Amino acid sequence: MRVTETLVPSSRPAAAPPERRGGVVAVGLVLGGALSVQFGSALAALLFPRTGVAGAVTLRLTISAVLLLVVCRPRLRGYDRPAWLAAGAFGLALAGMNSLFYQAIERIPLGPTVTLEVLGPLALSVFTARRLASWCWAGLALAGVALLGQGGFDRLNPAGVAFAFGAGAMWAAYIVLSARVGGRFPGADGLALALTLAALVTLPLGVVDGGAELLDPTVLALGTALAVLASGLPYTLELLALRRMPTATFAVLMSLGPAIATLAGWLVLRQELSLLECAAIALVIAASIGAVRVRAAAAERPARR
Repeated sequence: MRVTETLVPSSRPAAAPPERRGGVVAVGLVLGGALSVQFGSALAALLFPRTGVAGAVTLRLTISAVLLLVVCRPRLRGYDRPAWLAAGAFGLALAGMNSLFYQAIERIPLGPTVTLEVLGPLALSVFTARRLASWCWAGLALAGVALLGQGGFDRLNPAGVAFAFGAGAMWAAYIVLSARVGGRFPGADGLALALTLAALVTLPLGVVDGGAELLDPTVLALGTALAVLASGLPYTLELLALRRMPTATFAVLMSLGPAIATLAGWLVLRQELSLLECAAIALVIAASIGAVRVRAAAAERPARR
């Protein structure tokens, strides 16, 4: 939320400096992007009865790819074999991450799904930081998962838990491959090409699962809203935020994803969680924030020298 400024001239000296106002705006952009993603996921769950899980995945990826291709108009020439291999792997990671995540939220509540999924990026952060403190935060995250299981992973559905862990692994791969693609393609061209491949990979199963429902005007409208909420809008907001804040601060705010997902699941899907499950989610969020801060501190030390 942006701090409002009074219009009385005499109060201008008390207003926040531009840097602080910019920071508040950046935080709002990140949280807006996170809200968009998680409420988009809730919208996807509402589509499942009509399109099936695979159909919803295909709708999101295909419409997102078309929109990004129109905006970016990526060129296809001038890239070497490693660049195309990176883009191809990135596209497969996108297809896998979305497919596994949607399979998970069909079976278990949105909040626990995102909590388990975020363990993928957390593990990546711990392994790359190579600090004892990072492993301590990883232990806290595992304690949160163990606490989440106290309610019974069977209640959460074992297949849904497995899909959420798989989505987390794909998310970690997405992060690594995103950096490689970003270094080989200008702007968002690599993302546009990877999204196109992801859409093509998921299209056959999506058509089988969704059938003629995918062409229904209402379903297409919901699919477009899903593509905008889950891909287009958050990508734009996050890009704008990263121009206004350090990446470490951005990552800390993104760690709030499980809490926002829990809120979206409760408001849109009427998914209620116990206090024990909410405490488990809070532990994983704290562990994610701690791991991000450790890695940021480790990255700053060589620069200071």
